[in-house]
Amino acid sequence: MPRLHFEDFVPGTTQILGPVPISKDEIIAFASEYDPQPFHVDEIAAKDSFIGTLIASGWHTSAINMRLIADNVLNISTSMGSPGVEEQKWLKPVRPGDTLRSRMSVLESRASQSRPDLGLVRFQFEVLNQNDEVVLKQTVWVMFGRREPGPAAAKNEKAKPAPSVAEAPPQSPLTRVSDNPYLDDLVAGETRGLGSYTFTDEEIVRFATHYDPQPFHTDAEAAKSSLFGGLCASGWHTASVWMKLMAAERERVRAEALKRGERPARLGPSPGFSNLKWLKPVFAGDTITYTTTLTGKRASASRAGWGLAFHHNSGVNQKGEEVFAFDGTVFWEKRPT
Repeated sequence: MPRLHFEDFVPGTTQILGPVPISKDEIIAFASEYDPQPFHVDEIAAKDSFIGTLIASGWHTSAINMRLIADNVLNISTSMGSPGVEEQKWLKPVRPGDTLRSRMSVLESRASQSRPDLGLVRFQFEVLNQNDEVVLKQTVWVMFGRREPGPAAAKNEKAKPAPSVAEAPPQSPLTRVSDNPYLDDLVAGETRGLGSYTFTDEEIVRFATHYDPQPFHTDAEAAKSSLFGGLCASGWHTASVWMKLMAAERERVRAEALKRGERPARLGPSPGFSNLKWLKPVFAGDTITYTTTLTGKRASASRAGWGLAFHHNSGVNQKGEEVFAFDGTVFWEKRPT
């Protein structure tokens, strides 16, 4: 029986989860599958990168944090999943040999007005390295079953959504974008298709076993009695596949530029994202089509020759339903003068 219910997460309480050591092999293995940028997979190439050394993918750090949460909190609780992440910042790089812990703080909680058996808890997670430096900071809502269900909501009451995110902006139609854009060439509103990906039950279970071993991600039978009604992908799996397709698109652009004799525009790491929403479950057999839309840009105040590009990202299933969205930021090279 689960030990932790909605009522057990008291605002103001804090808990340390972990530690977990991070190896070079693990960094390269994750990045090779989901984020094969040179500074994540190649020690030599990383020396000439934005950071100057091999570092873990930010999505890998997010997945490691998820594993700590699942092992220490969610799998001994009445967790019913998360509607999304309000904000996440990757504050410092994670390097081979680092040891990570996660500091979990309960910020607030509220009972659901439409589901008397459910409550929502808002957490802050700070991932710390061995030097007590915060490498990742995340604010997220999680749904939990209540020990003592409240009164049923009035029939005419409008159900309140999780307060984590605003509605996603409408998607622009796919547009033709520059084949080797530097920051100067980027135009707000341009949308690039990243391709489609079909999630299999084997891959869903494999990812979740490593990083998010909640029953509705790892056990098809147990998933039938969950809130989702069937085996579904971890939200971090859905996000990591977005990164996988984004990296493949960047490599395509790079290869085409080299073929034309041009120097490819370089991209650096991302400082974080906001408004990440898992809008619908991604079930085994679903095919998700991802797009990215540039929403703005600005020069970097701290890095000469670089700027920041802002983008809205979306994933839509084979039924045309949006299942995933977030607003991201990435360092982007300016055109050399």
